[in-house]
Amino acid sequence: MRWPEDGIPDTPAAWLTTTAYRRALDVLRRRRVEGQKLREVAAMASSQGSSGGGLDPYAEVYRDDQLRLVFTCCHPALPLAGRVALTLKTVAGLSTAQIARTFLVSEATMGQRLLRTRSKIAHTGIRLQVPEPPRLAERTAGVLAVIYLIFTEGYAAPESEAAVDLAMEAIRLADLLTRLLPHDAEAHGLHALLLLQHARRSARTNHEGDLIPMEEQDRSRWDQDMITAGLSALNVARATADQPGPYLLQAEIAAIHIAAPTAAATDWTAVIAGYDALLRLQPSPVIALNRALAVGLRDGPAAGLDLLDQLDHDPRLGSYHLLPAAQADLLRRAGRWEEAAAAYRRALTLVDTAGERRFLQHRLHEVLTEPDTS
Repeated sequence: MRWPEDGIPDTPAAWLTTTAYRRALDVLRRRRVEGQKLREVAAMASSQGSSGGGLDPYAEVYRDDQLRLVFTCCHPALPLAGRVALTLKTVAGLSTAQIARTFLVSEATMGQRLLRTRSKIAHTGIRLQVPEPPRLAERTAGVLAVIYLIFTEGYAAPESEAAVDLAMEAIRLADLLTRLLPHDAEAHGLHALLLLQHARRSARTNHEGDLIPMEEQDRSRWDQDMITAGLSALNVARATADQPGPYLLQAEIAAIHIAAPTAAATDWTAVIAGYDALLRLQPSPVIALNRALAVGLRDGPAAGLDLLDQLDHDPRLGSYHLLPAAQADLLRRAGRWEEAAAAYRRALTLVDTAGERRFLQHRLHEVLTEPDTS
């Protein structure tokens, strides 16, 4: 609603009708895209000789078209990265650029990866069909990754209604997955993680859509019902796990943040221990970056900056705006205004979302107006 800023239009009824009409068109377009994706996967399966016009014998098992499609595309004969990218493209409808961003590669590289995946399907006779229930486990890793990346794409732009829909769809799929695989600790861990992260969405932006970092968020705006559901899912994951997996560990870290009544009360030692466990399981520059920030908040900016400097030459982070943004934040905390300004400028050349861009511009203005900046 823009009336408070722009004033009441001359014909409010016509304005409301037009707005409702455009909203309806958006909904219809989304439904048309969903239908198109369903037909695309069905055609891919049909062209390879999978059972055609009959009823799906496993419809009662999956109980959801989208979840069945995700399992269908996550074929174990394909490389994990390839099956996840194919599913994000075919089922979730993400663009090649969006998928490339989630994998920290260039759009051209991701385009080639998708092309190789489709070529392998065409030339090796891989049958894209719904797996029998006993074979679910061999596809679960890909399905978990797809749902997580769908959520990540939706969570990245909290000011966008379409992004909210995408994040909520991921949460719905994660919930369905726990019902399909009730004894899978990572499925419950993923569900817990998404709920605990999404519980903070309404506090992540101000009225203008500008990003609010966690330490400045109004924690009373966090969704308590969603937090309760997330902690309940986390308890199920803990009880089910022999050894914690990456999604369960990430949910544990999210729960530590949720438990802190204030940002200053955050148990950073426990957060760092969580990232250490994650790095042992899944060495990743993004996890290392988050750990470095946590070290900087516990041990001081210099300690965190030393760790971030070690990531500066990792080619996987070359276009990842959160690396210079993290460096800028710790430099700002250290009072190194000119270096912080330079890092914020680097981050601004890489950032995609409008809300994050405005946040970084605001921080840049802050460090440029500090009295010692000269």
